[in-house]
Amino acid sequence: MTLTVTTWSLEQTSPSDLRPAAPPAGDVRIVRAKVPSPEFSRFLYTAVGGDVRWTDRLPYTYARWREYLERPGIETWVAYEKGTPAGFLELAAQDGGVVEIVYFGLIPSFRGRRIGGHLLSYGTARAWDLAERHPGVEPTGRVWLHTCTKDGEHARANYVRRGFRLFDTKTWDEEETATPGPWPGALV
Repeated sequence: MTLTVTTWSLEQTSPSDLRPAAPPAGDVRIVRAKVPSPEFSRFLYTAVGGDVRWTDRLPYTYARWREYLERPGIETWVAYEKGTPAGFLELAAQDGGVVEIVYFGLIPSFRGRRIGGHLLSYGTARAWDLAERHPGVEPTGRVWLHTCTKDGEHARANYVRRGFRLFDTKTWDEEETATPGPWPGALV
């Protein structure tokens, strides 16, 4: 069976484009994971993306995760509620002062609690000042991301509310795969 997928690419071209969300009530903190940890990054990736068909990194070996995470300008920002990981945002510096928000999302049990808008706001602000933490990385002149019909139902609206503007749309068909869950068999 085939699945029609639409991908929307969105961007900000100035720090003033960011429209921050209000922080949620309660004990929510956002912390940068400064030590490259393939185990922690894979946990976040599968816990957040397992129910929305994130599969591209499932075949990564430990060495490939480590190599990726150790690249200059890669950052992982983690939202915690009462000390428990709730979601993450991954940034990647690219040539020409561009920063991509590569992954962003919440673990399913933390969705709908206003944490996502806050994490996206905070992470986008960190994309704009990323060069300050990474000598040799060009100052940010553009922050971009993409989302698609396989992501959470509120993802695109959250990006638009934070000031991201659409610059490209693509649609294609692909073979439908089972949603893997945070680990194989978790959603059976």
